This record gives sequence, structure tokens and C-alpha cells, in this order.
Amino acid sequence: MSSTIAAAVATPSHHPRNPYNYVPTEWICVLFLVLFSIATILHIAQATRYRLWWLFPTVVTAGFAEILGWAGRLWSSQNPTLLDPYLMQITTTIIAPTPLVAANFIILGKIIRRLGSQYSRLSPKWYMIVFCSCDLIALIVQAIGGASASEAARQFKNAATGGHIMLGGIVFQMAAITVYVACAAEFFWCFYHDKPVRDTGTTVTSPVYVNEVESGSQNKLSRAMAIDKNTRLMILGLAFSTVTIFIRSVYRTVELTDGWNGRIISTQVYFNVLDGGMITLAIYTLNLFHPGRLLTPLPSDSGTQTPEKQTRKKSIDDAV
Repeated sequence: MSSTIAAAVATPSHHPRNPYNYVPTEWICVLFLVLFSIATILHIAQATRYRLWWLFPTVVTAGFAEILGWAGRLWSSQNPTLLDPYLMQITTTIIAPTPLVAANFIILGKIIRRLGSQYSRLSPKWYMIVFCSCDLIALIVQAIGGASASEAARQFKNAATGGHIMLGGIVFQMAAITVYVACAAEFFWCFYHDKPVRDTGTTVTSPVYVNEVESGSQNKLSRAMAIDKNTRLMILGLAFSTVTIFIRSVYRTVELTDGWNGRIISTQVYFNVLDGGMITLAIYTLNLFHPGRLLTPLPSDSGTQTPEKQTRKKSIDDAV
């Protein structure tokens, strides 16, 4: 009996210095490393092709962070008792989705401008300012927490304080996503019911309508179907990406609440599916439903607007 216990203790997954409480599976680490590398390379190519430079500090940065994180987990699969790869992966995989969320905020602003900002509480520009600022705050808080936890771990001290700070950053980010979803839901409800919530000083019909009809004369179904196909696809992609990121945020919140040695953080399959899997789906969704392809300027954008309105729209595009 004592020999059995000794053998168990001797295994890497039960080693007292193993911070995971399991050994990361090598082939899974390689799989996610390859998937995130492919997605990031594609995003670099797509951002360059469509000249959407804001994708570099958002989606591309998220991709590189995930690559670093899964490289750390691959390193740990060879030696799970090493501290450096563990700290490398725990910090980067927690922070990585934050710039990805910022991309979703920007895309929603672009969709609002196309459908009509009079149906939104905030202008597209203010959506970018408010929610990206919240995202930046969440990123800074999580980084501070990660640094604190890493320093404590290096000194073999209790990393609970750093974990609580990281948890605060994730909860704040989840709250920002929740408000963003609520604002988006209200916007689409107001759009489909043709109930403007503010005066934008213009009554021009949104350029996404295929038929030149007054928006007020359409019922909810016809208004939805009158949106051009590409914009509908972008809305679908944005919704799916947001859901996957939100699922991941809920998982991370529960994980850190449970503690560094809790059952959730010590169960590999939870992390692989609810973190790695969800962010993989989110980042590939933006590869497939790419704003550069789906949110291109429509013919009516330049054909039916006055020079003054074209100038105003261009300034918004530059800002967003």
C-alpha cells in the first residue's frame, strides 16, 4: 500500500511542485498551437489586404498571446514542475482574449453606423471610446494581477492576492461585455421596430437597404430582410464570437473563484474546451466573417449622399 502511494506521489501529475495538478497533454498543446498560429497568420494577411490596421493591436495581438500561452503549456507537457512555462501560460491565456473583445466592440460600432446610429444610445465613435477603454482597464488589471501572482509564485508565497486581482479584471471585463450585449440588443430592437432613441440630425435612409424605400414604411421582417447579405453575416459572426468569449469569461471567473488548487483549475478538459476551444472558435469566426470582406462600402454610400455627408462618414471611418 505504501509503495502504491509512493508511486503516485512520484508521478509528475501528483508532484508537490506541479502547479497544474495534472500534466498538459502534448498533442492537445500542439493542436492549439497550430490552430492559433494559422488563425493569426490569416488575420495578418487579411488585415493587410483590407488595410484594416486596427486589427493588429486587437485580433492579431490576441493571436500572438494565445500562441505564447500554448507554447508555455507545450513546454510544461515536457516538464510540468517548471514554474516559468506555467506562469507564461497562465498570464497570457488570461489576458489574450481582451484585445479580441476590443475588436468586437469596434465591429459593433461599424454595424451601427451602417444601420443607423439614431437607433443607438451611443454613436459609433463613442462605442469605441467607452468600451475599448473598459477593455484596456480590464487588460491592465489582469496584467497587474498576473505580475503579482507570478512574483509570489517565484518566491513560493501565496499567490491568492494576484489571483484576486486577475479575477477582478475578468469580472470587470465580463461586466463590460454584458453592458455591450445589452446595448447591442437594444439597438437591434429599436432598428427592427423603427424606434430611434436619439436625433442624429439626419433622416437619410440607411445605405444597407437594398430597395430604395423609406425605413418607416417597412415592417420588422422586411426591415430585417432588407439588410444586405454581408451585413447580416457580419451580425451573425459577431454574435457567435461574443457568445464564445462570454462563455470563456464565465469559466475563468468560476475557475479563479475556486482557487489555484481548486477542482476546476486542476481539471484539464475544462481549460481545453472552455478556454482554448472557445477562443479558437471566436478567432476563426472573425477569419470567416471578416469585417474587411463583409463591411465594405456599399454603392449607395457614395452614390446617394452629399459631399458633406460623405466627408462626415469618412471621418467616422477614420476614427473607428
